[in-house]
Amino acid sequence: MLKDSRAFSGFSVDDIAAAKEFYAAVLGLEVSEANGMLTLHLAGGRDTIIYPKPDHTPATYTILNFPVADIGAAVDWLASRGVAIEHYPFTDPRGVNRQGGPLIAWFTDPAGNVLSVLELASA
Repeated sequence: MLKDSRAFSGFSVDDIAAAKEFYAAVLGLEVSEANGMLTLHLAGGRDTIIYPKPDHTPATYTILNFPVADIGAAVDWLASRGVAIEHYPFTDPRGVNRQGGPLIAWFTDPAGNVLSVLELASA
């Protein structure tokens, strides 16, 4: 029954207006708004719903990953847009994890949800 369903993902935020500004103006994504929710129109037809939740608690894991061809260029671009890259004990001075797996850097949206850019050859 669900095999052919066009499933989609969603996550919560505490401020829809701040989320819309961040995802549309800062990240440059196509965003629509209806019924008090946002829809991110991501490449490849991967729409994602953002819904308001007054008692929102940010996820402690990465909720959205953006594959990129060049992690350095992506980190520089995010910084130029005012986005702070998260730094962890295992990341380099620019906030990039280079300890196995794809090169990856994390950042947060205004609600504290964790997002990433990760370098993939196919991006």
